[in-house]
Amino acid sequence: MPPFKPVTLETPRLTLRPLQDDDAQALFAIWSDVEAMRYFSFPAMHSLDQAVDRIARQSNAAADQQHLICVLVLRTTGEVMGDCALSRMDVPNRHAEIGFCLQRLHWGQGYMHEAASALLTHAFDTLHLHRIEADIDPRNTASARLLERLGFIREGLLRERWRVGGEVSDSALYGLLASDGRSPARFV
Repeated sequence: MPPFKPVTLETPRLTLRPLQDDDAQALFAIWSDVEAMRYFSFPAMHSLDQAVDRIARQSNAAADQQHLICVLVLRTTGEVMGDCALSRMDVPNRHAEIGFCLQRLHWGQGYMHEAASALLTHAFDTLHLHRIEADIDPRNTASARLLERLGFIREGLLRERWRVGGEVSDSALYGLLASDGRSPARFV
């Protein structure tokens, strides 16, 4: 099974491409938005330097093939809208974890479904993963709906698992298997 190598994926409305240093400003717009970060694994950022540092860490992880980070770019305008990534690859067991974020301006328009569908197809068909997992705050109903639309099944709840910004939260665990009724058009 190939490790996580940078990839560019095309969808009808999006280009998913590798993370670049100059994405800091656009991603900071998300990472500094308190509402967008409400259920994320780290609190909203307060300075662009924090975004630059996070991108440097993510770029290093991608260079080491530990993460596959795809930045969502709107094809018609070139606007960076968010990211969708695979991380925590377990090579012997052929599974990884999916994560995503999107500018609030673009919520509810199907962009993340489109992006995640492309990344999942790549994960199963090209990387030959057996299982993809997701870990979300159970209060994040929009992410739960997205995962369920993609075919993920809620498999468990870990109580009081995270402490983000002084707040304790649970984790809802979701899983999707390559054998879960997939067809070439499954995620579309």
